[in-house]
Amino acid sequence: MPTSPTHEHSRPETNFALALRDALRRRGLPLERVCGRLHAQGINVSVATLSHWQRGRSQPERSRSLQAVDALEPILGLEPRTLRSLLGPHRPRGRALFQDPAATRCVYGDKSDLEQALGEAFDAFNTDTQLLVAHETMTLDEHRSTREIAVTSVLRAVRDGARQLTVVHFLDELPADGVDIVVRNGEMTGSHVVPDLRSVMADISFGRPLARNETAVVDYTLRIGRTPTPTPSHAHERRIRHPLRTYLLHVRFHPSALPTRCHYFYRARLGDEPRQRHRVELDASHTAHLLPAKCPPGVYGLEWEWD
Repeated sequence: MPTSPTHEHSRPETNFALALRDALRRRGLPLERVCGRLHAQGINVSVATLSHWQRGRSQPERSRSLQAVDALEPILGLEPRTLRSLLGPHRPRGRALFQDPAATRCVYGDKSDLEQALGEAFDAFNTDTQLLVAHETMTLDEHRSTREIAVTSVLRAVRDGARQLTVVHFLDELPADGVDIVVRNGEMTGSHVVPDLRSVMADISFGRPLARNETAVVDYTLRIGRTPTPTPSHAHERRIRHPLRTYLLHVRFHPSALPTRCHYFYRARLGDEPRQRHRVELDASHTAHLLPAKCPPGVYGLEWEWD
């Protein structure tokens, strides 16, 4: 899912990626089932990580990942070391990364929900694009639960070959009847849910490789079930790793379920106490919004209280 941490999109796919993808196709095993078989052996590898390996966007390097490769071979009906022998040299790190994992950890902290959801793919999370503008509209229903989250993102490629954006959402509760992702600008190439983290992830393709400094717009809506969920929503936040030109968060409340108070907050790091917290009044359309004058890295959001 996440994009490459180096210039991988500008060079041919590795033999490892091609062999893994071919073996998965021949066996007809979905990534979720492969992960399940690995987990049964005590090897925890996320679907996102396997997706990256088969697409050539990252490769196994850590000891636990190499252990997973060894376990994959019998699952896929391959001879021992078939995949291992195809692994190339380690990827260069450091200055080749625009979105350095260290910058992400400055906002998320260590072992965050994002890192748990992505696994080894965390280091490659959207590393070949820069987010410029983000506009989120959150809609709550009469039961005070989140019904939709609509997102428009404007991105710029920081190197040739950028192909997609990976999005990750953490929800108050996963609905019994599922979550739909409707993409209006872009093309969804894969998605999955991590129930333990109540998260939904998706890859949205730009439709073609971008040249360096070329921009793209991704527009999608997360529709959260069709039946009411018992968990009321109390806040929505956006974690920003690098400065944005514009961030707009717009929350729509149902006329029959209005909060008693609503506040804007900003914290420099996930879990920190807010550095800023201000009262926000609802407008005549029962909505609240935040539009920071500046968007340095940190956590921005709106929170509200019910009777």
